[in-house]
Amino acid sequence: QVQLVESGGGLVQAGGSLRLSCATSGRTLSSNDMGWFRQAPGKEREFVASISWSGGSISYADSVKGRFTISRDNVKNTMYLQMNSLSPEDTAVYYCAARVFGVYRYWGQGTQVTVSS
Repeated sequence: QVQLVESGGGLVQAGGSLRLSCATSGRTLSSNDMGWFRQAPGKEREFVASISWSGGSISYADSVKGRFTISRDNVKNTMYLQMNSLSPEDTAVYYCAARVFGVYRYWGQGTQVTVSS
């Protein structure tokens, strides 16, 4: 059984930084594309960033381009999201997910990120 566990969330002031981690267990996901999503209160879950299995292809939502950096370490079975220049609009629960045959099938439980103004 595949498990994804996010960590690194917390409370930070506007302009600050956080680094989220997504550790995978159960079986290796080094051959799977992965991504980060977020859901703010009262809003639908939205795409944040994705990274291919090799790390060679990366995509970002326009709202985080230039501020967030996605990366992965397949040896450690961990994916990261470095978030800089955070604003209150980035407040949300952040989820990591792994894609199987084009569908994000495996999801973590989420980690709360709160940015105060």
